[in-house]
Amino acid sequence: MLETLVLVHPVLDNSWINFDVNALVQNFWSATFDGLTFGAIYGLIAVGYTLVYGVLNLINFAHSEVFIVGAYGVVITLTSLGFGPSAPNLSPAAIIGDLLLALIVGMAASAFTAWVLERVAYRPLRKRNAPRLVFLITAIGASFTIQYLIFLIRGANAEPAVTMFVATPVFNVFGTIVYSQSLIIVIASVALMIITDWFIRRTRTGRGIRAVAQDADTATLMGVNKERIIQITFITGGILAGAAALFYVMLVPSGVIYNGGFILGVKAFAAAVLGGIGNVRGALLGGLLLGVIGNYGQILLGDSQWTDVVAFVVLVLVLLIKPTGILGTSLGRSRA
Repeated sequence: MLETLVLVHPVLDNSWINFDVNALVQNFWSATFDGLTFGAIYGLIAVGYTLVYGVLNLINFAHSEVFIVGAYGVVITLTSLGFGPSAPNLSPAAIIGDLLLALIVGMAASAFTAWVLERVAYRPLRKRNAPRLVFLITAIGASFTIQYLIFLIRGANAEPAVTMFVATPVFNVFGTIVYSQSLIIVIASVALMIITDWFIRRTRTGRGIRAVAQDADTATLMGVNKERIIQITFITGGILAGAAALFYVMLVPSGVIYNGGFILGVKAFAAAVLGGIGNVRGALLGGLLLGVIGNYGQILLGDSQWTDVVAFVVLVLVLLIKPTGILGTSLGRSRA
């Protein structure tokens, strides 16, 4: 019987899983910093999922395409400014100016896509009081529609690589060099998340978002324009997705392709669920944890293909213990 099992499952040998604790110990800090860098991008994209879910109880699976449209905006802008596979020979001030312009274009492209998506795909369904399942199917359909519109316009090949600047060492942690690129991405992402959290908790519009999330009908009776709040929610998520697009291109210069948002979007959604979907702070926490855990897993198991598997296994385990996620507070119940 044992011989039969070995024949049926020949992959269960030492070459299939390389559980190397020493490799993880040796690469611990590099895996941590790389994971935090990717995790910050996941967190920014995750905010779009968590805001829309908090307000509409809708999982907007087309948000990954909102992100990728912003990435195309960033790449096209930088290419038009003369950026290419090699870092440009420009002054720091000129590079910063060009990156700010690309950031604005990426944010605008993603925000506009999110606004059109809400107006065309979701608003007609709300007016007809469509069932939740119809919203979900529409979101998936909208995702594929945007993907293949990009395919028709830009083709099946990835966009040419765009290198923004030469990454320079900033500091050293136990022999691991942390580069300017990673530092910029993490600090800027955390700053954007702090601004977003302040906007949701301290501004009049933010109070409107929380009111609609808690009870849309009562909020309407109190004078809140529900449709306007929903538009702002989609646009806010789009703006952050556009910022994430710039950071993604900074990290993966040749990673922009028509269907390139799918896997990143799934990870961002997992980050939102892990941190507590409907919780803005949880989106960032979930993203950072997902990035770090995925990196630890691929080193421990000896293959980069295990990154996503490990991250989602941890997600499932967390949800089995705490189904509402780590932080778990919904947007409508968050305190001012």
